[in-house]
Amino acid sequence: MPNAFNFSASPFDCLTPDEQRLVRDSVDVVYFREGETILDIGIAPTHLFIIIKGYVTQLEGSEVTTTYGPDDCFDGRGLVAGKVSSRFIAAEEVVAYQLARQAVSDLIASNATFGALLFSDLSNKLSALSDRKSQHELQSLTLSRVDEAFLRAAHFVDASTGILSVVKLFQAQHTSNVLVRDSQAEPPRLGIFTATTLQRAILDGRPLDRLAVGELANFSLVEVRPSDQLGDAMAVMLRRRVHRVVVVEDDQVLGILEALDLFSFLSNQSHLITVQIEEAKDLAGLSQAATRITRMIALLHRSGSRVNLIAKLVQQLNARLFERAWQLIAPADLVANSCLFVMGSEGRGEQLLKTDQDNGLILRDGYGAPDDLDAICQRFSSALKDFGYPECPGHIMLSNPQWRKSASDFGQMTRQWLTLPDGDSLMNLAIFMDAHTVCGDSRLLDEVRRGLMSLANGSDVMLSRFAAAIDSFGRSTGWWNRLLGLADTDPQFNLKKEGIFPLVHGVRSLALAHRVTETSTVGRIAALVAAGRLDADMGTDLTDSLHFFMGLRLKVGLAELEMGKGVTGALDVARLSSLDRDLLKDTLGVVKRFKALLRHRFHLEALG
Repeated sequence: MPNAFNFSASPFDCLTPDEQRLVRDSVDVVYFREGETILDIGIAPTHLFIIIKGYVTQLEGSEVTTTYGPDDCFDGRGLVAGKVSSRFIAAEEVVAYQLARQAVSDLIASNATFGALLFSDLSNKLSALSDRKSQHELQSLTLSRVDEAFLRAAHFVDASTGILSVVKLFQAQHTSNVLVRDSQAEPPRLGIFTATTLQRAILDGRPLDRLAVGELANFSLVEVRPSDQLGDAMAVMLRRRVHRVVVVEDDQVLGILEALDLFSFLSNQSHLITVQIEEAKDLAGLSQAATRITRMIALLHRSGSRVNLIAKLVQQLNARLFERAWQLIAPADLVANSCLFVMGSEGRGEQLLKTDQDNGLILRDGYGAPDDLDAICQRFSSALKDFGYPECPGHIMLSNPQWRKSASDFGQMTRQWLTLPDGDSLMNLAIFMDAHTVCGDSRLLDEVRRGLMSLANGSDVMLSRFAAAIDSFGRSTGWWNRLLGLADTDPQFNLKKEGIFPLVHGVRSLALAHRVTETSTVGRIAALVAAGRLDADMGTDLTDSLHFFMGLRLKVGLAELEMGKGVTGALDVARLSSLDRDLLKDTLGVVKRFKALLRHRFHLEALG
């Protein structure tokens, strides 16, 4: 029997050694000529086919719905149902394994993940994958390096410093410990004094301004290196019964790792960055926090965290980062009399890696804006650029006067987008629909949005032109061929343009037509389903497809960053795993069905 079966391809990569042995004992190799029908509608299949060489097309009537290539398997659903519902034809010479039906049944009975990945719908496939990843999450986190966690700044004092001065330093620096240098000792030594030890100082009885910190400091420091694993650092803390360790490299102190921060790192990355944002006293401190956000994303992705959870954390952190930056740059009265908001994927809560800025500012009617408002807004846009958020090529930013107006002027502008819907107006409308407040008076944005949505039941022509943007990007024909490298075109395609954008904008179009005020795509889908405007199964498939696209785009983007490249969103299909290729087929199929629904709903064919 064949020994070269590829057990690294999905769904066979989840099999135990005994289950792999069953596969080896139950497969044969078969050959099909080009154009030969492998499975036809209505027959009772007896085997599952796994392609070794060549390509197989699946046809619904005369339309090719899917193309299968090496390591892909078919027709699992027909095998379970006992009847084939599509035609499968060899697009070229095909060599394949055929796995006996009884063996497949035995594998399903013994391995639920195998069955889910092989036969289930998209939602169950992704659920099975998520369950498999989550088993390794904590283990992956504990294998992270110490310098990936939040290290608190080390503050140094001389051993002769009085305790009272140390307490004042505690208060000024928002810290609970200092490192104590004893240069008089031979050799010089370094110790630590903590807020806990302060109790001993008070009980000592001597005036705190005359009691030297060196007398009570602990000079038996517990040290770790930045390259040590967090799991080892945690074990050291537990073994030595300490609440913090000093991170040292080449005799240089890099910072303090607190037990609370370590455990927070293992349970919630965002808490540590929030602390850093809150404690930042200037834009440079915020820039450091912004850098940590990308590191957090990479770590959470590596540990198997769900992409929708990562996106939610990123939205919360970015909002706090932008809010703190605006508070540092803008005078207090401007902050109180305005609403700073973000748009695009940031506004929808679907942002992961840093992309172009999309933000605006609504000023309270009657408020006298400062004379240097333009300079303030320019400084904010520049600060975000320094944080790693590139300037918007279309200048949809505070630095552009068009995107900072009084509430009445902003409301008038948005209503004109509806009543005079040219190309730019519809683009601006789509962007503004995703607006989300990050700082200031959110009621200003809410009022503008209410005025806009009150007119949203306008002409069907406007709604049709708005929805027609789903076909602005991508090449809807030949998806499967490009996935498998059969076309002569560029094997790379843009996930945002061909998957995310038509899905997101299609949902946005339905939301506008039915006055749904939710800003997230998932929230809009839920509202549309609840209102009976979208089929529940389609809603589930759209949600799962969006999260898959986001996860795959994140994986590609992180790989680009690791190689020192910019994030492009371009996917090299030749490097996809068989599992990702399988799931991408499913999700692109969902988008294809959704676009057909939208064309019917908005009569897009009538636009010519």
